[in-house]
Amino acid sequence: MQILIQTDGVVRCLYDEMLDLHGIGRLQIKRGSYVEPDQQGNWSTDLSPVAGPLLGPYRNRSDALHAEREWLEMHWLTNSR
Repeated sequence: MQILIQTDGVVRCLYDEMLDLHGIGRLQIKRGSYVEPDQQGNWSTDLSPVAGPLLGPYRNRSDALHAEREWLEMHWLTNSR
């Protein structure tokens, strides 16, 4: 799990139950994307909640979820925002 602690004290990470995050303070959990199927049974990752692109289509949901995590870690979970 990658955790970004910003200089203003805000902590950002991709939610994971690996660590109990309640110990660091009040949590504010927001959706980072929508992974949804289309009419042909392919999957897309819509990263618009974090001002990101639409990724896909992918044949498998697991591929769409993997692309979601990779994009969020590379583009959203950085200290450049």
